[in-house]
Amino acid sequence: MDHVTASRTLSALAHEHRLAVFRALIAAGPSGLAAGELARGVGIGATNLSFHIKELERAGLVRSWRVGRSIRSNVEVDAVRRLLEFLIADCCGGKADLCGGIFVEVSSLCCGSAEVSNPEFSS
Repeated sequence: MDHVTASRTLSALAHEHRLAVFRALIAAGPSGLAAGELARGVGIGATNLSFHIKELERAGLVRSWRVGRSIRSNVEVDAVRRLLEFLIADCCGGKADLCGGIFVEVSSLCCGSAEVSNPEFSS
């Protein structure tokens, strides 16, 4: 990931509602959430949700697909991984032992390693 892509990705997350949507989708895992459920969970209307989902899709953080009459969305885990790798690539000059366990802590939060909770979203 380059600086421009990282800036674009972080900009997409730099909004209260988009960050809440992203966190809810991270917590939901690979199956994602239906648009209506997601909108209710983060407390925004359908039109507003659609706008924010599109911004997250443009940044490559989220993908959406149709299931019957519903739209579901989930997080693009590879994009999140690339962003995290970019952000911590030069941590402590590349000396992982000096980074205070940040790599272990981040990986322990990933899907399947620990339950991810989002207090802003309750289904």
